[in-house]
Formats: sequence, structure tokens, C-alpha cells
Amino acid sequence: MKKITLTITIISFGIIMFSCTPGGKKQKNQKKPPTTEMKQKLNALTQAEIDEGWMLLFDGKTSIGWRGYGKENFPEKGWLVENGTLHVTGSGKGEAGGGGDIITEKKYGNFELSLEWKVSEGGNSGIFYLAQEKPGQPIWKSAPEMQILDNAKHPDARLGVKGNRAAGALYDLIPGKFEAVNPAGEWNHVMIMVYKGTVVHWMNGENVLEYHLWTDDWKRMVSNSKFKDYEDFVNTATEGYIGLQDHGDDVWFRNIKIREL
Repeated sequence: MKKITLTITIISFGIIMFSCTPGGKKQKNQKKPPTTEMKQKLNALTQAEIDEGWMLLFDGKTSIGWRGYGKENFPEKGWLVENGTLHVTGSGKGEAGGGGDIITEKKYGNFELSLEWKVSEGGNSGIFYLAQEKPGQPIWKSAPEMQILDNAKHPDARLGVKGNRAAGALYDLIPGKFEAVNPAGEWNHVMIMVYKGTVVHWMNGENVLEYHLWTDDWKRMVSNSKFKDYEDFVNTATEGYIGLQDHGDDVWFRNIKIREL
């Protein structure tokens, strides 16, 4: 009687094990688990983004859609299109000796701008918006700037007031959040929204600041900054160019896209 019981137990155990193995009959009849959605391609739009009205500002292969500030064409030096990025190359001389800032060919008023940036060790750059282009006037005299910086090594992170020259900040006006920024050598995703004077900066998904153009608070804030004597900055335009800064350091940009609101 014990032998019969033991035999039945062994056979039952074998059936269970067989059904759980990859070659078991039950396994063949099971549904396959859902496949993981593939990671979005670089410098491309999803169908959902297209439906929402997003447009690419950089195709990852050419400089189409961009030109040098104050120039008709894209800079011949200082900027490279390589490995799916717009790369401003370090001059070793700060802002001197580079290719200069670049701007979009089109002006934008109300919009959402999305892009990724990566900065070299000790690097500095920026993202301008609502920029005007006037002979003999640098872009920063008319355009608010979202700072790009290696917060750990560049001295600007400790200058200014309470971090208002650190990465993510509205440069020299409103601090960002140090904890929201990835270090040099790592990619950061930013979103800038401009809508009827309301401006919001996001860094890696976190809302880091908000302000309102043309208001008394805006004018009061600017009057206490390095921009106080620049009329085009005090009375920022309602539409202007998107600009990327050449500050003489290696910085990379990719996945640059915009949606007009």
C-alpha cells in the first residue's frame, strides 16, 4: 500500500513539474506577457506629440532651422551636429573664439519648449527665449535666459543671489533648485512654457520657478539686476527667437521640440 501511494505521488509531482516547464503543454496555451513599449527615438516625435501639435526644432542630422545670431547662416565653427546632438564646442577662451550664439529661424510667442542638455565639467551655457535681434546688441540684452551650468564646479553657482545663476534659474533674477539638476556629464530634461506673460521653468519634471512678464513685480525685480538699463529686457517682447548660448564650453543639446499655444 505504501509503494502504491509513493508511486502516485511521484507521478503527480512529475506532471506538475512538466506543466510548469517551458516545454509543458499548459505553458504553450498561456498568453504571452505584453511587450514593453520601445523607448522613444531620439530627435523624433511620437504620434501623440504630432497630434498635440509638437514640432521638431532639430532633426539630429542637420542644422536646418537654426542660424547664428546676427548671421544669415549656421556658424562655420564652434558648433557641430554630431551623434544626434547639437554640440557647442569649448573654445578654451570662454565666450571668445567660439561660433557665437544660435537662434531659431522663426519667432515664437506663446509656446512650450522641450529639450535635453548635457554640460561638460565646469561648463556654462543657456537657453534664451523671446529674444530680439538688433545690430550690435548681444542676445542677452533682450532675452530671459534659463541657465545651464555645472553647479558643482562653475563659480556662477555661488555668485549672484541665492543661486539665481545656477542651472535652471532665470539667470540673475530667480533661483532654480539645485536638487533638481543632474551633474555634469548627465542629461537634463527641461521644459519652458511661455503663455501671455506667464513663464514656467521645469527641470527633470520638477517645477523650479514661475514668474510673470510686464508686471510691476517683473519691473521691480529687473531693476535690481544687471539688466536694469536694457529697455528691450525690461519690456520683453511678446514674441522672439529661441536661442542657445555659446559660452565657450562644451555643451550638448538634443530632442529639441516646441508646441505653439
